[in-house]
Amino acid sequence: MTDWTETELAALRRAYACGTTRVSYDGKSVDYGSAEDLLGRIRTIERAIAGTTRPLPVAGLAGFSRGDR
Repeated sequence: MTDWTETELAALRRAYACGTTRVSYDGKSVDYGSAEDLLGRIRTIERAIAGTTRPLPVAGLAGFSRGDR
């Protein structure tokens, strides 16, 4: 389970789209060192949220037969 919310993610996306590195949401403010740092945080949260809502892929085992044995 993650501590990140859709509200935080939306605020990060808005800040990135506006070209700023200061993000405020839910009464909190965070300054990121660069746009790359901000984008990295966005990607981290997107992966974490997607990982908690997306079902895991099912892996199968392939079998082969030459037919003569």
